[in-house]
Amino acid sequence: MTEIETRDDLARALRHLRRREAHERCLPELTYRELATKTGWSVGVIGGYFSGKVLPSTNRFDTLVRLLGATPAEQGALATARDRVADRDRLAVDVPPRPASPSAPRQLPADVPGFTGRTDQLAELDKLLDEPGRLVAAVSGTAGVGKTTLAVHWAHRVADRFPDGQLYVNLRGFDAGGAPLDPSAALRGFLVALGVPVGQIPADLDEQTAQYRSLLAARRVLVLLDNAHDAAQVRPLLPGSPGCVVVTTSRNRLTGLVVTDGARPVPLHLMSADEARELIARRLSADRVAAEPAAVAEIVARCSGLPLALAIAAARAATDSDLPLARLAAELDGASDRLDALDVGDAASDVRTVFSWSYRMLPERTARLFRLLGLHPGPDLGVAAAASLAGVRPAAARAALVELARAHLISETASGRFAFHDLLRAYAAELSQADDGHTALSRLLDHYALTAYTAATLIDPQREEAPPSTPAPGVAVDDLAGRTEALAWFAAEHQVLLGAVTLAAEQGFPEHACQVAWRLGGFQQLNAHMPEWLDMLRTGLAAAQRLDDRLWLARMHRQLIGAYAWSAQWEESERHAGLAIALFRELGDEAGQARCHRSLCLTLERQHRYRDALEHARQSRDLLDGTADRAGLAYAFNSVGWYSALVGDFESALDNCSQAVPLLQECGDPVGEATTWDSLGYAHHHLGRYEEAVACYERALSTFREYGDRYYEADTLDHLGDTYHATGDHRAARTAWRDALTIFKELQRSEAEAVSAKLVADRRTPGQPAGQQ
Repeated sequence: MTEIETRDDLARALRHLRRREAHERCLPELTYRELATKTGWSVGVIGGYFSGKVLPSTNRFDTLVRLLGATPAEQGALATARDRVADRDRLAVDVPPRPASPSAPRQLPADVPGFTGRTDQLAELDKLLDEPGRLVAAVSGTAGVGKTTLAVHWAHRVADRFPDGQLYVNLRGFDAGGAPLDPSAALRGFLVALGVPVGQIPADLDEQTAQYRSLLAARRVLVLLDNAHDAAQVRPLLPGSPGCVVVTTSRNRLTGLVVTDGARPVPLHLMSADEARELIARRLSADRVAAEPAAVAEIVARCSGLPLALAIAAARAATDSDLPLARLAAELDGASDRLDALDVGDAASDVRTVFSWSYRMLPERTARLFRLLGLHPGPDLGVAAAASLAGVRPAAARAALVELARAHLISETASGRFAFHDLLRAYAAELSQADDGHTALSRLLDHYALTAYTAATLIDPQREEAPPSTPAPGVAVDDLAGRTEALAWFAAEHQVLLGAVTLAAEQGFPEHACQVAWRLGGFQQLNAHMPEWLDMLRTGLAAAQRLDDRLWLARMHRQLIGAYAWSAQWEESERHAGLAIALFRELGDEAGQARCHRSLCLTLERQHRYRDALEHARQSRDLLDGTADRAGLAYAFNSVGWYSALVGDFESALDNCSQAVPLLQECGDPVGEATTWDSLGYAHHHLGRYEEAVACYERALSTFREYGDRYYEADTLDHLGDTYHATGDHRAARTAWRDALTIFKELQRSEAEAVSAKLVADRRTPGQPAGQQ
């Protein structure tokens, strides 16, 4: 793609895409009128876009290039070019700054009171505001040197320069308790904060990056990427917009980011003696510092200018107004060698003593919570989880968490969750050995298992749920009011829950591992977390084997049927189906057998083994007929109807699906009902009842769009296009197919190839008006 610098260049790129799309589809170029029909924009405005007279808005430009068949990589490059053109247009016209949007994300952690020093580094960061182009700063330095404090303070100082919001994430690059945060997980959090529904976030990292950069195009947003491991972790999180600024912090220098991405290096060293003295003076009274200048000098010397050590020492003195500073200085004697060693990067064993200065001043109830927090799998936790760990009321847990935050032993994020510095986590974990960790872990895992049960039930009321175990005394749960809150809870806790499954399996809580894995599975399938889903279920299966519980074994094998089917591992899916069915048969659980047969249908369908799938659907229906499982029976009727249609028995399809609809309405399952309307539409279509088919498809589409089910929306659009094509309405058919193709491409589904082939095959018939193209 040639360099794009002006509106004319951008218009030429759009015209090139339109010609290429027509050539690849063996179709005439899309007319302005056709584009107007698809988008709802005026023909005149579209003409302005292609002539270069009008610069499309960010959202319209993204929509237009997708309609014209741009690849994800091209979409990102074009979005960046469009922003560059827009930025130059703004430089040419004196445009007043926009006021801050009330809905813009404001994710910055709280600023540290009494910030002092770092004048040179603040000046370096200020230069980001005066230079054109994409702006990135890489703040680097050793552990505890104040990288995050500096970045957060500067971000608050300039926040009003970014009216479209501030994004923040801890990338956990040096988290002693686990691996660095996957960029995909960070992007999902940013996209949710920017208003993207969870169900519309792509699974692929490149697609997520393109969506993220498109959303930030022509916006002024500050992005703070804290505690990065390396440049590769950071790059997908860099916006493409010239109006955005990124500050990243890391113990590494991130030289690759400086070399290839033009990042401004901002190295952060130990504080000078003057800066360190001023830090202590700002946190204590001036009279107290002036009364013991020699002791203050000793404290500064023995903390070696490490801001973390200085802050903890000052907090100790502040919480005990009767403590002479000379005594505090004497207590720090002997630690200086270890603190000096921190300057060469080997801080893990040396900071421990510094932490102890603050820890020993905590009230016992708060110290106990601090110790128990070392048992948590991370990366962060909420109040109810902390309350469960300690076996106290949430109000008491919150008070203790706030006290720990004030003592700089934990930090509170903007979302009201609490997180450890990575070295503090390791220190707390060592201290936790003095407590009954097994009982505390049991309460913590009860918290996650119980809340996950509530969330999974809210998302899918018809889900087959394993009844929760009776929780231990002192367990607190999060209150979730509905489906939206349940999805948000799973999104916030996703990484924690994955860690909880592993922790439970490793620490002798196999039933908890099974419960959490079982309940998290639905959310992972909904959001296409396929590799994580499979890994978690394998852990859950191993836990069920150690538990020697045949029901949990059956459940895990059953969920693996679907996980392997969605991952196109057919043999594994069928193997687990056989194991699950046999186990449920031994248990005398007909409903369990029925659900296994229905889960296997997906594997068989994707191999085009429709008659085999129909046989398993019938077994599912027959097993459930006459039982109290109305929802399961409804789904079985729909499955029999669908596979009857796929083998050509359309009257049987109508009969079975028609029996499913009232059952689903009785159960209050609109999404299940929508899938049945799609099946009914398919049967009506093949019986030549096209009007009835369109009505069924439109009814299904309305529900899929309402609930954000993108895959089945695309599937139904594909079917709707087939029906329109059969009626001779080629324009409506292509509209439906193109919309389906767009979604399938976004989801990276193989179905995109078949839909694309239909568009290529749908050439203009003799005598058809040109306007129908």
